Amino acid sequence: MIRIKACRENERGATLVEFAIAATVFLTSMFAILEFGRALWVHNALTDAARRGARYAVIHRSSDIDSVKNVVVYGDPAGGTQSLVENLTTDNVTVSYSNFSLNSGSVTVGITGYQFQFVLPFMGTTISMPNYSTTLTAECVGLIPADL
Repeated sequence: MIRIKACRENERGATLVEFAIAATVFLTSMFAILEFGRALWVHNALTDAARRGARYAVIHRSSDIDSVKNVVVYGDPAGGTQSLVENLTTDNVTVSYSNFSLNSGSVTVGITGYQFQFVLPFMGTTISMPNYSTTLTAECVGLIPADL
């Protein structure tokens, strides 16, 4: 009986050490999954923002470039105070028209230089997201031809 008691005293704290190791691995895995999910969400949101801006530029032919940039960043041609994607600014957005007129040409809206910021404090780093670009051809939406 004395010998069993001596073995148990030598193993005191072993459970705590095992728990600490297992909890560290588990929590690191969980935070990695959450951050990867956030990065994927931002990737999809940036892709959608470029598409939204290109669609707005095609439908509203007379709109200026700043309005298109505001649609990409804020979802509103008039602008706003909070961007749809954190840290996205109009400086990240490029708009270019190519021979754009009624029913001909195209518009390209791109998002470049976006930095994804990790939330976890001990990671405190950013990664560069790829460049996003959407090109759409001109449309004659809502135009009634004169010969009708």
